[in-house]
Amino acid sequence: MNRLRLAALACTVAIVSAVALTGQAEPSSSAGKMKAAADKFLASLTAESRKKATFAFDDPHRTKWYFTPQQANRTFTRKGARLEEMTADQKAAAMGLLKTGLSAKGYETATTIIGLESLLADLEGAKGAMVRNPNWYFVSVFGEPSAAGKWGWRFEGHHLSVNYTLDKGEVVSATPMLLASNPAEVKDGDKKGLRPLPEIEDHARALIKSLDEKQDAVARQPKEFAEIKEGQPKADVGNSVGIPAADLTGGQRETLYKLLAAYTNRMPDDIAAAESKRAKDTPAGKLFFAYSGGATPGKPYTYRVYAPEFVVEFLNVQADSARNPANHIHSAWRRLPADFALTQ
Repeated sequence: MNRLRLAALACTVAIVSAVALTGQAEPSSSAGKMKAAADKFLASLTAESRKKATFAFDDPHRTKWYFTPQQANRTFTRKGARLEEMTADQKAAAMGLLKTGLSAKGYETATTIIGLESLLADLEGAKGAMVRNPNWYFVSVFGEPSAAGKWGWRFEGHHLSVNYTLDKGEVVSATPMLLASNPAEVKDGDKKGLRPLPEIEDHARALIKSLDEKQDAVARQPKEFAEIKEGQPKADVGNSVGIPAADLTGGQRETLYKLLAAYTNRMPDDIAAAESKRAKDTPAGKLFFAYSGGATPGKPYTYRVYAPEFVVEFLNVQADSARNPANHIHSAWRRLPADFALTQ
């Protein structure tokens, strides 16, 4: 046996030994990673916490997603196991599950959004209308994590809702996926200049500014788009409006695809690739961009990107907690006709 064959044999033995020590190889797909992370999270919980975290797959809670504070009398009303009541190991497992549903950049953005709760608490003070608590984020698992059956999970709190549905060992829905930011840009203090979601504004503003008079007359809408509809599996955005990608120049279409990529790049690589392909495969005559307002920072504006199988929703119309106008973003990627792999 020559040295090359000996080296190959040694490598094979090392791999087999590693698998034997861990019990199984590290999952390579996002679905596999989600199952492993969900199993780890659930195993870390006490019986009482597990009751809070687990639901039947067909429980109505699965499609009752929310990104607003969800409080009554300054007490949370969300369901699920919350970070605040978890041990350090349990919290690490919860964040590990969230990490499987996001890209590295998406996870960094999500944790930044969570961290902004502390900034809001400072800005609004103890007499603020809402409790701002970075530990008021909740984890729910629907059904039994499995490589054969249907199950799902959610990580959710103020301005963040990440939802996944899986079936037969595959991700069948990555929506609704909502990330929001108050403020959109930190205007003062140690974090001055921080923008958690820059690309979804920069690419949209670039596209708006590039439109000529005729294009703008089609893309611009007379009224702001309505707020993103939470608490239900259907986006209910109505028929497509705005300018079709077919009527954009090549450069403008490229900017539109960059805008869409800013949303899909929040997801893990394999899921982002599938969602991006869905966008790129949409005929240019069936992909629409529409907006209201303008492209000037500090001025309210909204936009949507419509396709037969998905819709992007964006609003920046509210003042932030320091009263800077139009400095509060809501943004979502949603599937049509419905999220959660529902067909109607």
